[in-house]
Amino acid sequence: MNSPDSPDVPTCSAKGCRDAAVWVLAWNNPKLHTPERRKTWLACEEHREHLSQFLGVRGFLKDVVKLGDWVQPEGSERA
Repeated sequence: MNSPDSPDVPTCSAKGCRDAAVWVLAWNNPKLHTPERRKTWLACEEHREHLSQFLGVRGFLKDVVKLGDWVQPEGSERA
């Protein structure tokens, strides 16, 4: 288990998981968000595939990026 040591460490978005996040899953619900908007879920190694599939089957998943490489796209912030 890869539990974070500090409350400042980003944690996985999977229900009940408190492991340190390694991945950013950028997504967008086209019925609710402008095309450039990106919402994010964080994922540990164990839950990356599951969360990606959940978003992917709905057509929401836009990108999967290592947490250290993530840069919020311009225009994706909430107005």
